[in-house]
Parts: sequence; C-alpha cells; structure tokens
Amino acid sequence: MADYIKLNMEEYSRAEHFAMFSAYANPYVGVTVDVDITDFLHRVKAKGYPLFMSIMWCAARAANSIPELRRRILDGGIIEYSSCTTSHTVARRDGTYGYCTLCPAMPFDEFLPVALAHQAEIAEGAGCGDTEDILPQIFISTVTTMSFTALVQPTPIPADSNPRITWGKYRRLDGKEMLPVSILCNHALVDGAHLSAFYAALDRELAAFCRN
Repeated sequence: MADYIKLNMEEYSRAEHFAMFSAYANPYVGVTVDVDITDFLHRVKAKGYPLFMSIMWCAARAANSIPELRRRILDGGIIEYSSCTTSHTVARRDGTYGYCTLCPAMPFDEFLPVALAHQAEIAEGAGCGDTEDILPQIFISTVTTMSFTALVQPTPIPADSNPRITWGKYRRLDGKEMLPVSILCNHALVDGAHLSAFYAALDRELAAFCRN
C-alpha cells in the first residue's frame, strides 16, 4: 500500500475551496496545452525508445513533483501520497483491454524494461489486469490517431480525485514538433496554478530526458 499522510483540514489553506468544489456535480478542471517535444523526439528516436513509455515516464514524474497532484479525497478529508503510480490501458488481441500499473520513480533505464515486461504480461492476460488500490494512481491515456485542441473525459459519479493525463498525435508547427497534452483534475484539490506548474515541470522533465 502506498504511503500517505492526512492533511489537517483546520490548517489547510484551501479548506473553503475544498468544501465548495466537493459539492459540485462536476468538480473537474482541465486544460489542453501544446508541448514542444522537438528535442525530446529526436532523443527518443536516436535511442530507439518507445515513444509512449518515454512520454509517460516524463509526465508521471512531472505530476509527482506537484504535491496537489498527489492528493486524493478520502472519507471527506484529504490525503497526500509520497508518490503515485500510473495506470494505463493495454489492448489485447481479443478486443478487450487490461489495466497496467507502473512506478515512474525509478531511473528510465531501469523503468523501461520493467514497464515493457509488465505491459506484455497484461496484454497476454485476461480480466481487468491491475485493479488493486487505484486511489494513488494517475490515469494515463493517449490518442495516437489525432491531434486535438481540447478533450472531454468521462468521469464517475460520485466524482473521484485521480488526475487524468492524456496526449494526442504530435504535429509540426512553425518548425517544431508539438504534442497536445491534456490534464484533468478535481478542482477541490487542484487550481489553475497547479495545472500550470505541471506543464512547467513537464518541460523540465522532457529537457532532462534529452540530457541523459
């Protein structure tokens, strides 16, 4: 089980915001931003890395660097995980899919073989795959067939508090390779400033990836 702490709601600066947005039928806030992956893409291709796993590792590490994106609603209060895993769907030959949970905390050269092996295991399995303890997860998906400027995500009732990160097909714009990246979070926990911080962190992770 992932480690977490419980926030003291009497000292929590966003307690009123939390109470207000928790009462909303649709409490989510999200944006889609074009992210420059020109240098990152060159690095991935030069190394022969799988693009999806490379982006996911960077996006997950960026999200984990923002405390608000590691927070979840539990029993009417807020907990904060020390780190969060990712969960993405893996297609199977029979037309079904399974969920694959990965840990982005390890260095990429250690993460990649573990991630590919586990993804292959889920692809050859049956049932839903990894379904235990979804609260600390960041939900990851991609739409490789289109480049989008906005995205509407399906969300449950009652609302959950797992961030959702999705990216589409990259496209060339003004000489740069641009990747549309969407993030959706529960507004009871996350504000626009935190979404902006995620994209800044993502830029840093992509740049650091190119240096390794």
